[in-house]
Amino acid sequence: MLAEFRGFLTKTNALALALGVIIGAAVGNIVSALVADILMPLIGLALPGGDWRNARIAIGPKSAILYGHFIGTIIDFIAISLVLFLIVKALIKPTPVPAAEPMKQCPECLEMIPAAARRCRACATSFA
Repeated sequence: MLAEFRGFLTKTNALALALGVIIGAAVGNIVSALVADILMPLIGLALPGGDWRNARIAIGPKSAILYGHFIGTIIDFIAISLVLFLIVKALIKPTPVPAAEPMKQCPECLEMIPAAARRCRACATSFA
């Protein structure tokens, strides 16, 4: 049973998925701390003073629209998205895509074949 469980973990990539979730949670904590402790105080300098996150419009004795909280959540989302974008851009370098091989069309079967080919792979027509 232990061997079967080990096989399950390795063949289904469950172990890799679990590690990805754990690392993702750790990166999420780092990004949240960076945004909350470093970026938001800087953003707070540009925003109006006071307790604007608790701004609300009362619509009844027990109900209110919490627009300050909503705007604060949007600012948090934008800041976290920006930090994640910068981290991913710094860590993941794009790999150059090799140029596509030049192709030509076989005059007999109209199959696309490499330009350097001397015989069509579909109909075996020879090119001189």
